[in-house]
Amino acid sequence: MVERDHGGNLDEARAQYGGEAWIDLSTGINRSPYPVPAFAPEAWTRLPGAQALSELVAAAADAYGVSADQVLPVAGAQAAIQLYPRLRPAGDARVIAPTYNEHAASLVAHGWSLQNADGIRALAGADLAVVVNPNNPDGRSWTAESLEGVAKRVGFLVVDESFADPHPECSAVACLNDKMLILRSFGKFYGLAGARLGFVLAAPSVIGALRQLAGPWSVSGPAMELGAKALRDTGWQSATTARLHTDAERLDACAARAGWPLVGGTALFRTYATPDAERAQDHLARRAIWSRRFPYSKTWLRLGLPHGGEWARVEQALSEWRPV
Repeated sequence: MVERDHGGNLDEARAQYGGEAWIDLSTGINRSPYPVPAFAPEAWTRLPGAQALSELVAAAADAYGVSADQVLPVAGAQAAIQLYPRLRPAGDARVIAPTYNEHAASLVAHGWSLQNADGIRALAGADLAVVVNPNNPDGRSWTAESLEGVAKRVGFLVVDESFADPHPECSAVACLNDKMLILRSFGKFYGLAGARLGFVLAAPSVIGALRQLAGPWSVSGPAMELGAKALRDTGWQSATTARLHTDAERLDACAARAGWPLVGGTALFRTYATPDAERAQDHLARRAIWSRRFPYSKTWLRLGLPHGGEWARVEQALSEWRPV
């Protein structure tokens, strides 16, 4: 059994500490979301149609640099994580760890024998290997060339690029082949996790097999309409990427003044080494700021990036941290 703990558990924070005006930095979801347009009534009243699906697939193909027959929209990258272990007979799976724990949980649930790996060299020989690139929560990343090499030494390679939107240099899409599957999240970069939209990028034969597993209407009508619009909005994407990188540097500077060195991260979250992660989380929570700590580390604390008026509260809270 794999422990399945996640960020975004703000209800637990409210139950423990009380209060309502919380800043939830426990996830890597962009807190300045893409502006949601007014939906056509048909998006709510009809089953998702072929035309809307085609428009979404075309937008995703252009955004990610693949062909339309290499794209499968799903209800968030999480939905794909539940599906891909069923593509092949269960065998030896290896996952670079620590990382997002749902990969391990889903593989074990589908009968795979799981081993944690500390780097890509340790993946060689696996029937199925998983790399989160850039990695959550430490921000480690690997080049497309190195991942292409891994794909040659394993039965099948899954590359989770859920946090790659503001880091296009990390994407392995240029070396996509029939032994590789890439996951892309929509909700994180676009700040719309509730839309439950993500994409699988893979060879047409893999996409066809996954489509059969996913079944019809795997994405809602509103999500199709929203995704097609956002994926084509290159102006918003460029401005958001620049802002996120600037904000990441700002948060790093605040944490450094508190004495929390950077472990690593992406332009959507930062992970710091604190003297005591439990005490650090409590310090922020008493100021209605929720963070993410990890069962395998007594020091790591992850923070998403504040936005707008949230900065003043976060900066004040970090300035008030005092070592024991």
